Amino acid sequence: MTESEDIDEGLAAPVWAVFGDLMTSLLGAFVLVLLGVLVTQIDLVNSLQSEIEKRRIEEQRRMALERALAIPLASGRVTLEHGKIGISGSVLFALGSDELRPEGRQLLQTLVQPLRVYLGERKELLMVSGFTDDRGVQRGNRRYEDNLELSAQRALTVTRALIEEGMPSSQVFAAAFGAEQPVASNGTEQGRAQNRRVEMAPVPRTAAKP
Repeated sequence: MTESEDIDEGLAAPVWAVFGDLMTSLLGAFVLVLLGVLVTQIDLVNSLQSEIEKRRIEEQRRMALERALAIPLASGRVTLEHGKIGISGSVLFALGSDELRPEGRQLLQTLVQPLRVYLGERKELLMVSGFTDDRGVQRGNRRYEDNLELSAQRALTVTRALIEEGMPSSQVFAAAFGAEQPVASNGTEQGRAQNRRVEMAPVPRTAAKP
């Protein structure tokens, strides 16, 4: 073997060694990327399955609540949207008042039995929430400092009425939001009337306690 051939062979060996190390590094990087993609896909699939299961349970709850409240819903005085039972404030109370109208009490009476069954089957609680429009409390009404206080008293009035009509006190509690969380514009009388409302929503017992 000539001296030039020895030199060529000596140069070729390091080149092939570097090429082999490079390919090994690339292969390792490819494997890591592939593993990362697979882990991400698995996480996405699990998240998707979890979301599908959550929506399935929510749909079952909604359908069960619709069945339980079929008669009150058919009357048109009660609405059910996103698991919340809505009752217009004008059905329950006169403007600016927390005294329950007779027809309002009759309506609440029709809700007690189906709600008791529904809550009992799922071991849930009923949250009664009071809402108002954004108009300030009338000056002549000195019983309330503001809309939050008025909405709180209305929620308590409905809660007490439900208990008096047979709802176990351990299954229901009151909450107040005042003019927060409007469902319509307060720029019109129609919108303000929609915002003056009481909502009832079944909630898990764990969610009811801070």
